[in-house]
Amino acid sequence: MTTTPTAAATATQPLLEMTGIARRFGRTVALDGVTLSVNPGEVHALVGENGAGKSTLMKILTGAETPDAGEIRIDGQPFTPRAPADSLRAGIACVYQEFNLAPHLTVQANLLLGRERTLAGLLTGETHTGRDRRLCRETLARLGLNLPLDVAVGKLGVADQQLVEIARVLMSRPRLIIMDEPTSALAAHEVQRLFDIIRQLRTDGIALVYISHFLEELEQIADRLTVLRDGRTIATGALPDWPRPRIIAAMVGRDVNEMYPRIPHDIGAPLLEIRDLAGRDKPRSASLTLHRGEILGIAGLVGAGRTEMLRAFFGLDVADGGEAVLNGVTVRRFSPQDWNARGVSMLSEDRKAEGLAQNLSCVANITLATLSRASRMGVLHKGRERAAARTLADTLRIKWGGPDQPVSSLSGGNQQKVAMARLLFADADVLLLDEPTRGIDVAAKVDLYTAIGHLAARGKAIIMVSSYLPELLGTCDRIAVMARGTLSPAHATADLSPEKIMHLAVGEG
Repeated sequence: MTTTPTAAATATQPLLEMTGIARRFGRTVALDGVTLSVNPGEVHALVGENGAGKSTLMKILTGAETPDAGEIRIDGQPFTPRAPADSLRAGIACVYQEFNLAPHLTVQANLLLGRERTLAGLLTGETHTGRDRRLCRETLARLGLNLPLDVAVGKLGVADQQLVEIARVLMSRPRLIIMDEPTSALAAHEVQRLFDIIRQLRTDGIALVYISHFLEELEQIADRLTVLRDGRTIATGALPDWPRPRIIAAMVGRDVNEMYPRIPHDIGAPLLEIRDLAGRDKPRSASLTLHRGEILGIAGLVGAGRTEMLRAFFGLDVADGGEAVLNGVTVRRFSPQDWNARGVSMLSEDRKAEGLAQNLSCVANITLATLSRASRMGVLHKGRERAAARTLADTLRIKWGGPDQPVSSLSGGNQQKVAMARLLFADADVLLLDEPTRGIDVAAKVDLYTAIGHLAARGKAIIMVSSYLPELLGTCDRIAVMARGTLSPAHATADLSPEKIMHLAVGEG
């Protein structure tokens, strides 16, 4: 449903005005005269393809980047942040898509980071008081969380880490919150809980800039939207005037007629069988059969064991039991090196820590795992390597300055595309994709779905874990559901509905 703007959201005096914002990086124009206006108590959606300029614009607002031109006003007064601390003092906070947490510290320490007790600017070493702990619990309770305060954040799942990040921002009592893909790691019920919190914040007069590639979310939570394309403001307006097709057309500059393109492909003989796979904690039991030319989806709630299943199978985590049969060969000891040699590749959900080497170039990230494919007689052929990288960049529509650009300088979505390009370059027979479209814009998702369909048409076999049911139902041939660590038998997608999948996910199927 479409939300109705609050009285605060229609106030005449904007809380934030950004006018004529421009920013260049060398010869690359990141922003070209962008305008953004946000009212108090408004949820303002900021949408655009990866590389459209959303992140750069928000970095300028938060003081992490300096604009080459333009003006920022808060409550009608000029505002020139020179550092992130300036924006924090002005009441501007950000929940980043890439977590900004200290994984070795506890939940409480992360929530109170930057609020440590000091004397003359030095840490006193004084332990947090009972009042501090009570404040932490109250803030977590607003998110419906009952996390132990003394557990290290790095031991939490991705969804709980995301919510800790949001809780830390709420503790600063901000006037404007930037949320960058805040639901990408959340299950459906957690998304709705977050939306309830956002609605309460809006009622309290807090403004939000909401960045998301899930357009159906905007219909539930946003009052207005601004569309960026190629560093320019394309449009702004009330959300009821912007149905999804119109938003997509404004984002990409063309009509996207088919969100889930179905590439014809034939399902062949069994290629991979997993039998009674068990991990240290999860999965408890997972068995499946994957055929040549098949796209097999794995659904389930966050924490059910979907990611743990892929990690245990691929050898990233220890498997306590189970075996696999690949091309008729039984395998009982799992390791990434062995699976890569056997033609099995995996895309991790955590691209920052596991999917990419952030200090290397784009071309190095694409080819590093299988350099032999760009080598002759053991010698790397640079021309072949770069040509392959450029071809894959065209296929996936990666927005970069060239193959030698550091992968760390790309937007999050384009980094995800580079990680996917690595699997395409390896030309594996089996691809394990864990949340492959997380952080990717609408048009890029269509490109990725098309690429996956073409892989299946070539006889490749794909297992795709996703928290986003529409893409599983739209792209997969069969879907299996993980519930409490146990994987159900796969069903033909045509026989499933979102309601049926959710029943299976909660163990009622």
